[in-house]
Amino acid sequence: MGGNRKAVVIGAGIGGLAAAVALRRVGFEVEVFERAPELRAAGFGLSVMSNATAALAALDIDLGLEKRGRVMETYHVKDHKGRLIREFPFPEITRRIGVPCVCISRADLLAALLDQAADVPITLGATAERFEVAGDRARVRFTDGAWAEADVLIGADGFNSAIRRQITGPGEPARDSGYIAWLGITDYSHPRFAPGSVVHLWGDGMRFGLVDIGRGRLYWWGTKNMPYARSSTWDEGKAGVLAAYSGWPDEVREAIRVTPPADLLTLNTRDRPFLRPWGDGPVTLLGDAAHPMLTSLGQGSAMAMEDAAVLALHLRHAADVPSGLRGYEAARYDRTRTIVEATRSISDFEQSQGPVRRRLRDAYFRWMPHRSLVGKLEPALTFPGAGLPSGTGEGANR
Repeated sequence: MGGNRKAVVIGAGIGGLAAAVALRRVGFEVEVFERAPELRAAGFGLSVMSNATAALAALDIDLGLEKRGRVMETYHVKDHKGRLIREFPFPEITRRIGVPCVCISRADLLAALLDQAADVPITLGATAERFEVAGDRARVRFTDGAWAEADVLIGADGFNSAIRRQITGPGEPARDSGYIAWLGITDYSHPRFAPGSVVHLWGDGMRFGLVDIGRGRLYWWGTKNMPYARSSTWDEGKAGVLAAYSGWPDEVREAIRVTPPADLLTLNTRDRPFLRPWGDGPVTLLGDAAHPMLTSLGQGSAMAMEDAAVLALHLRHAADVPSGLRGYEAARYDRTRTIVEATRSISDFEQSQGPVRRRLRDAYFRWMPHRSLVGKLEPALTFPGAGLPSGTGEGANR
């Protein structure tokens, strides 16, 4: 697509910044608008899975994350007494793919994206209210009365996206996960936690994760089944989290103990029923605005980065903006729906409560043949390509 095209991206999170970087790489002028008054990452971590890194590499984008985080070297699942259930073959799969999984703080990932987007103007404190389409261009209005106009409007404004709300209409339902989540980042060292490790522990309607994110820092998360009416008002602080994990291994309780109370986050995790279409004309959605998902596969940020790469590649090769956006959406529907549904299913299974369901869960993963487990994990970790027509040279996984 020729000409000096402009894109407006609503949202300066992982998806929005990845979209800005990718669109700049294919020649778009880009402007980003963010409702928060400052770019401040919440205190949690994530895993940038191999598929996300491979997707950005299709545009020759390298975020250099291995220098900022920690490559995942081992992944163990244990029970709430610390007894091994299964070593998961994530490192084996990523070695074969040739792209590592990097565990990193969200702040460090955003810093890497901001470095790549250094020439992109970002307006803070700008809350999108609604958009209009006039001819082949889109205009977005902000709550302060300002407007921005562009050839492409990307709604990357997260779970409560104003752009999505206009597409779906008000009152779209959210689906609660059925559990509360606690998150923290802290300096950490423990003799039963090796560098480069990811360790998940499963209990009765509860889980806990320990993730090395490099430079002596730990990202941890815990979940506990809880109705939304209670989880949405839970305010028991660090003492309440410690009490929830009474009797769990010391490496779990130590992670909670050494986390400053100000660095402890409490969240209600939710997703939404899968949406299509994501847009019309010069408007589309990306990341959590398009396909919010639960966290059990660690693919939320990865899907947003895949979206960004596929969006840019389709716009690079399309004859016009609308056909490029519809091509992007068509290429992403099946992939993202599969991940959203798998994440919900796995989340429900891993949160199993009661002695029968809990033993079934543990036995299922303990005795699953290695080949079957690899077969379940590998598709998510493999970037499927941009889904471009043959002849572009960029339609296949690279």
